[in-house]
Amino acid sequence: MTVLSAPAGGLTRIARDAGSLAWRNLLNIRRTPGSLLASIVQPVMFVVLLAYVFGGSLGGPAYREYILAGIFVQTVTFNASFTTIGLANDLQKGLVDRFRALPMSRLAVILGRTSSDLTTSVLSLLVTTVCGLAIGWRIRGSVLDAVAAYLLVLLFAFAMSWVGAYIGLVAPSVEVAQSLGLIWLFPVTFISTNFASVVAMPEPLGSIAAWSPISAVSTSVRHLFGNPAPAGLPQPDGWPAQHAPLYAVLCCVGLIAVFMTLAVHRYRRVASR
Repeated sequence: MTVLSAPAGGLTRIARDAGSLAWRNLLNIRRTPGSLLASIVQPVMFVVLLAYVFGGSLGGPAYREYILAGIFVQTVTFNASFTTIGLANDLQKGLVDRFRALPMSRLAVILGRTSSDLTTSVLSLLVTTVCGLAIGWRIRGSVLDAVAAYLLVLLFAFAMSWVGAYIGLVAPSVEVAQSLGLIWLFPVTFISTNFASVVAMPEPLGSIAAWSPISAVSTSVRHLFGNPAPAGLPQPDGWPAQHAPLYAVLCCVGLIAVFMTLAVHRYRRVASR
């Protein structure tokens, strides 16, 4: 591609290189439709299991509305595993060596992967929304609040994809990447306010959940959608809960900055072998 043959340098060229690689990744979905199928089945599974298995005993319709924000956040968090496996697969197949031979930014390789995987998160959010509406969930806030909620979830999805990118670059093989890409997701998504109150959690889990970026995002989204906690479910009143939108955005920006730096540094080491 002529874009990839252009000398790297400058934000415009980085964006062009990343856009070309993102398009290449999206085209490759046709060869591996299973990954796209997973992004469709996963949110359906989360909604059905969490809304009816847990929701039936923890609060019924009110609880189902409450946890939808948590399911949105959990879904895009789990999508980080797609980035992990995708980058690990590129490494194992030698594609990174081919990219290194091209006059392109090293950041563009990873940015292309995280950007294309953001499309997967958009699809997952659409499926989750449809499933939520089917079980009785409703957006009770304003249109602008709803748009802000979706944008915040996508910003968090982009941040988590950089975490997944770093894991994919440090994994020695695709098989290890598949394990590493999933094993950390379960504790970080469940030790949060996604599905339960942190007030009832023992220490130190309660403090960890209260300050978790996932809790901040789900609390903010829940507020923007106008889905309050059901009666009898105590809510935290600490600084992260009182300033959830601000804390959520700060966490997203911080995660992107930290893991983008780590991922690019690791990519340089991998590419120099």
